[in-house]
Amino acid sequence: MLRRRLFPLVLLALLACAGTTSAQTAAEKEAARVTAREKLRQLLAASGPKKGIEIAFRQSEKQPFNFVGVKRGGLTNAEGFEVVVGISNDETIGFRIYPYYKGSYVNIDKARNGAGLMRKLLNLSDHNFLFWGADDAGDVFAGYTFTLESGFPERAVEVVLYSIGPLDKYVGEMRPFIDGTAAP
Repeated sequence: MLRRRLFPLVLLALLACAGTTSAQTAAEKEAARVTAREKLRQLLAASGPKKGIEIAFRQSEKQPFNFVGVKRGGLTNAEGFEVVVGISNDETIGFRIYPYYKGSYVNIDKARNGAGLMRKLLNLSDHNFLFWGADDAGDVFAGYTFTLESGFPERAVEVVLYSIGPLDKYVGEMRPFIDGTAAP
């Protein structure tokens, strides 16, 4: 009988405690996002010029939580890689790395063998550190996403930056599907 009377009280106390656990307010989330952006700005400014990375990043004019840069030089298959690094609303840092090939992005719909290119992307995602995908326009990219829940991943971001140049090899593997040519 005592249990029956205590159960509703315990339940109400638990519900009250759950309601008081503070979720981040919109202002706190925005402040955390701005802080993460500034840490990312500093990291990209320090790491971008390093040998093996060699990318000058700038803040995007269209999206203030994105930084963009282009990797050129030392590449055999791609003309370059456009790198977009952004801080999301959901406490993540996302990389999207778009290969330039013969004057434009690699695009699924414009490829000589789109189905073969998609199969290759899936296979590369299984064997690579970075995943491969296509955006809403069909443009191919390599990507990586970090969560910020455990803090700012400085060293891990730099590892991804060093991983951009070696993506050129995989563009070479895509060439038969893009335009029918073989990698040199």
